Amino acid sequence: MAKKNNTPLEIFTEAIGLYFSNFNKFVQYMTFPVLGQIGGLLLVFLITYFYTQNLPPLIDKFSSLNNFSVLILISVLITLPGLAIFCKSFWEYLVAYGAVNSMYENMQKSGRVYDFAAHTELIKRRAFAFIGLWFLFGIFSTVAFCPIFWVVCGILAVYFVLVFQVFTFEPELSPIGCVKRSLELVKGHFASTFMLMALAGALTYIFIPQLFIKIFEITNINDFLAKGILPIISQIPIPDLSQYNLKSPTEYDIAIFTVKTFTAQILIQYTLPMRSILWSIWYKELGGGNYNKENTTSSKTKKARKRPSEKLMEESHKKYGKKKLDRNILRRAAEKDDQT
Repeated sequence: MAKKNNTPLEIFTEAIGLYFSNFNKFVQYMTFPVLGQIGGLLLVFLITYFYTQNLPPLIDKFSSLNNFSVLILISVLITLPGLAIFCKSFWEYLVAYGAVNSMYENMQKSGRVYDFAAHTELIKRRAFAFIGLWFLFGIFSTVAFCPIFWVVCGILAVYFVLVFQVFTFEPELSPIGCVKRSLELVKGHFASTFMLMALAGALTYIFIPQLFIKIFEITNINDFLAKGILPIISQIPIPDLSQYNLKSPTEYDIAIFTVKTFTAQILIQYTLPMRSILWSIWYKELGGGNYNKENTTSSKTKKARKRPSEKLMEESHKKYGKKKLDRNILRRAAEKDDQT
């Protein structure tokens, strides 16, 4: 656990140190969630490209293909493998928002990161609530797209930044409860939380991606990758912007932009563990984990209620047979029992 009264800058540097001290482990954990999304999309585009390129001779050879419904059905079927890979990896990436928090606490106790399956299982066994939390996040993001709500949503984003830490460390709370708890923790610490958001955003969303993009540009990697996707880009109609007194982009311009965008996105996703560690430290710094229900729950009800650790083990036995969670993870639930 982070020491009390740490400054935002100290917490920021601590998060960077923890991330890079276990860099190989986090890269290993994030590789499928990150590259699986890219690979799935590329598979969809590549199969679609070769399908459209060879469609005329296929129609000549098989007359049954000369039917709109059949063409649409085949188009859907050939993209399913790529979409399946994308959806699976995207779900694993969303799960990482909670699992890395659990890894951080285990890392603080054992000094290392291990047993990825146990940490992800801790989140997946609460999949319904986790999806509910992302549903709330989706609603918030949709509202935030409207310009008139930018300022309000920007302020609320600071207050809601700890929702995934609350979800991981306080499993008794509902998705809405996680949102309220995050607001409660950040209240009175808005400026420090905003500073941490600015530091993390500048490093992981701007500096690191732009650094690699520049290196790729100097070493001509961007150019090499752009030429590789030009055949696919050439199949996309390019809008004529001359009527708006703007220069229309060339196919090469679009290819370079696509390469830079994908490069930035990959690096942003690979640095998710750094941001999660930072917010886990901040959650602990603000007194997270000391949620008190004394005002809403009688002592008699507390005694009758099962301990979180007992619930986790009981559910594990029912769903996974003899497969159990990592002892360090279960120890956290037991410690939470003692606090309540």
